[in-house]
Amino acid sequence: MRSFFSYLIPLSILFWSVAVASDYYEQLILKPLPQSTLLASFNFRSNTSLSQFEAHNFRYFPRSLGQILQHVGTRELHLRFSLGRWDAESWGARPWDGTKEGGTGVELWAWLEAETDEEADRKWRILTNALSGLFCASLNFIDETRTTRPVMSFQPEGDHPNSTLANMQLLHGVLPREVVCTENLTPFLKLLPCKGKAGISSLLDGHKLFDASWQSMAIDIRPICSDGEECVLQIEQTIDMVLDIERSKRPRDNPIPRPPPGHELKCNTSKPYHSGDTCFPTDFAEGQEWALDQVFGKPIKGTCPLTDPNVPPVCVQAPHSRDIYTTAGANEIKNPNGLSRCYQIPSESDFSMILPRMSREGEHAKTDADEMVKPETPLLYAERSFTGHGYERGGVRTILTNPSPDTEVEFVYMESLPWFMRIYLHTLRAQIEGASGSEKDVIEEIYYRPALDRVRGTQLELRMRIPPASTVFLTYDFEKSILRYTEYPPDANRGFDVAAAIITILPSESPNAPLARQKTSNLRTTTLLLSLPTPDFSMPYNVIIFTSTAIALAFGGLYNILIRRFVGADEGPEVISGGLKGKIIAGVAKLIGKLKGTKGKVD
Repeated sequence: MRSFFSYLIPLSILFWSVAVASDYYEQLILKPLPQSTLLASFNFRSNTSLSQFEAHNFRYFPRSLGQILQHVGTRELHLRFSLGRWDAESWGARPWDGTKEGGTGVELWAWLEAETDEEADRKWRILTNALSGLFCASLNFIDETRTTRPVMSFQPEGDHPNSTLANMQLLHGVLPREVVCTENLTPFLKLLPCKGKAGISSLLDGHKLFDASWQSMAIDIRPICSDGEECVLQIEQTIDMVLDIERSKRPRDNPIPRPPPGHELKCNTSKPYHSGDTCFPTDFAEGQEWALDQVFGKPIKGTCPLTDPNVPPVCVQAPHSRDIYTTAGANEIKNPNGLSRCYQIPSESDFSMILPRMSREGEHAKTDADEMVKPETPLLYAERSFTGHGYERGGVRTILTNPSPDTEVEFVYMESLPWFMRIYLHTLRAQIEGASGSEKDVIEEIYYRPALDRVRGTQLELRMRIPPASTVFLTYDFEKSILRYTEYPPDANRGFDVAAAIITILPSESPNAPLARQKTSNLRTTTLLLSLPTPDFSMPYNVIIFTSTAIALAFGGLYNILIRRFVGADEGPEVISGGLKGKIIAGVAKLIGKLKGTKGKVD
C-alpha cells in the first residue's frame, strides 16, 4: 500500500525541498482512474516569513485572509469545501492520504490563542463570521450547537513553540447542509497570486469543477520552522476533482448527451447474443482517450510568472508505456520508477496534452497495466448508515474493514452529532467479524461529551484497533427529539443532515511499516439524512381560517344586537316595501296625487 505521491519519488523529494525554500509554487497532478475517470489535483503553496507577516507586509500571502487571522489570533487554520462521494472500491486510496479532504458541505477547524474558553468562543464567532463573508459561505451558522472541541482526532500540523501551545485551543465546526458552488470558487481563486488568469489555475472553471463526480477544495495555513532558518507562515490551497471523461468531453454549447450512431458503436463481438441489433458496449475495455483541453474545456495559459521555475507545473501518473503527446515547447521529465512523468511547459504559450486510445489487438496489443497505474489499496474502508424505523428512535451502524492481511490498523473515530440525536451510550457495541477478539480489544478509549438541548451537540470519540483482514460493526441507538416549529428548515420534510464521521488513522509504531503507514491519514464517511417528527405546517392556516370565521359570526351577531334600535310596528312611520318596485309605486302615487289636485282647482 503506497501513498498518493509514492509514484513521484524520488522527483517529489527534490521538488519538495525546492518548494519549501521558494515563496510560491503550483503543480497539477493528473491520474487516470478506472471506469473512464480522471483524478486532477491542483496544489498551490505560498510562503511568507513570520516577521513580514507580523509587520503586515503581504506579498504572496493574501492580505484579506491574513488580516482576519491577525485580528482573532489564529495560529493554524484548516478549511474544507467538499461535494460527492469518494468511491474507494473503484478509485483506491484517497489523494493526499485524505488530509486535504473534508466531509460533505463545509468543515472548519482552527487553533486559536486564548486563555479561557469564553475568549476562545468569542474569537471563534468572529472568525466564522469573517470567513463567511470572505468565501460567500454560511459559516456564520456555525454556532455553539455545531461547534466541538476534539480531544484525540486532530493534532497541529505546523511547528509551534511550547509557549504558544499552552494557550492554543482547538475548535471544530461543520455545516453538512451547505451547498458548495461557484460563489465559493471565485474567492478561492482570488487568493492566488495569478488569480486564475495564468498557470494551471486557468483550467479551473465552475462548470467543470462542480460537474465532477467528487470534488474537494482545501485551505491550510500553518507555521513551518526549519533548522537554522526563519520560520515561515505557509498557505496551501488544494483542489481535487474526479472527472468523468466522457461527460467532460461534451461541448459546452451542446451539452445534451446523444447516443452515437449505430456504425460508431464499439461492441464486444465475443458475446453470444451479439447481433445486428444487439450490442454490448466496450468503451471502458477499449481504454481511455482524452485531451487536456477537451476535459477542462481550454488549455493551460502558460505559466504563472511568480511560480518557482524549478518545479514542473504538470505531472501525470501513468506508466512510461503510455503514449502522451504534448504541444511544442514542453520538456518531459520521466521518473526512474517508470510510473510517472512531469512536464516543464512554455511560459507564454498555451499548453495541452493528448492521451490517445491504445490498441488492444494486434501484435503490439496493450493492457490496462500499460495504460494506467493500478490504484492503491486503502488502509481502511468505512461505511455508515441508519438503522431502525419510525420517528421516535433509531440507530447508527458503521462498518469498518481492514483489507490488510497482516497489519492491524489503529485509528480515532469521531462523530459530531446534533443535539436532537440523543444517543444511548450503553448501547454502543463493536462486533468483530473475521478475527477472534472482543469489544474490549477493539475499543481502547472513549471520550463522550453529552448534548444539551439547544446549547451543544454530542461529541463521541473512540480510539479503536482493528485486527488484520477483519471487519468491525460499530452500532449504537439514539432517540429523536421533537423540535419547535420555528426550528424547522423551509424543506422540513427532506430531513436533517448529519455530519460525516471523521476517521484519523494513526501512524504505525513499527520501523518496518510501509511509507503510507508511517504518517497520519484521514478519511470521512458520507453524511446521513435524519427524518424527524414533522408537523403539518398547513394546520396553522386552517386554524386561522376557522377561528376567523367563528369570530366573525359571533362578533357580527353580537354587534348587530348591541347597535340596532328596535321599535314597534305601529310606532314607526309607514314604510312601503323597499326596492325598485317600491320606489316606482311611490312615484306613481305621488304623480296621481298632483294630477287630482290640479283638476280640483280647474273645477
